[in-house]
Amino acid sequence: MDIEQKQADLIEQFVKQASSLHGSALAPLVADATSHPSLFAFSEILSVPSVLQLGGTENSVYLDVLRLFAHGTWSDYKSNAGRLPQLVPEQVLKLKQLTVLTLAETNKVLPYDQLMQELDVMNVRELEDFLINECMYAGIVRGKLDQLRRCFEVQFAAGRDLRPGQLGSMIQTLSNWLATSDNLLISIQEKIKWADSMSELDKKHRKEVEDRVEDVKKSISLKADIDFRGHEEIYSEPGGVMDYEEDRSRPKRRRHPIG
Repeated sequence: MDIEQKQADLIEQFVKQASSLHGSALAPLVADATSHPSLFAFSEILSVPSVLQLGGTENSVYLDVLRLFAHGTWSDYKSNAGRLPQLVPEQVLKLKQLTVLTLAETNKVLPYDQLMQELDVMNVRELEDFLINECMYAGIVRGKLDQLRRCFEVQFAAGRDLRPGQLGSMIQTLSNWLATSDNLLISIQEKIKWADSMSELDKKHRKEVEDRVEDVKKSISLKADIDFRGHEEIYSEPGGVMDYEEDRSRPKRRRHPIG
């Protein structure tokens, strides 16, 4: 079973459980969902009516925890640790994994120094072990560890839940991309038309050149034929050229002295 299908099944399972629970009874479910090693999306659980009803009550902290795992990072937890429950090791690991996904949303080259600061990692060896064992092996990211440049080059990162207001921004971004694509397509079509017209002009010019070459060849051939026939007529005319042997056979006239 691939990671997407497994996650979809887990979401469906937790949504069904959350729909039948209320108030403080949701606390164990929130802890289980945010600790599960294969679950990285929480918006569907957040949208369950009984979960939303936690807001403004004494149990609202569990709603805050779900929102933290849906949209927040490890740094966000540290900034609000005073009003949130203490996380268990599995939750800490999950939130740090989600932090990597958040960083990969906007940057495909993540410096080691930035990652160590965001994840509270003390050295490069610990960071690389975390990226390999807890992120790449988990299937949530793919990339290359560049020790020389001290960075993680992201090739793929799983998406996180959309933050409030993020959908409108994404729609605007996609609309801008679509408009740019349309303009690019029009430009490409115009260039194709121009190339086709130039090709036709080239073919026409080539045909004209070939026709001119053929005309010249025919003219030269005709002139040569006319010249050849002219020479034949000259040499075939009677008396035009006296045969040398015939001339030699005739008796020579004797000249008589003048008295």
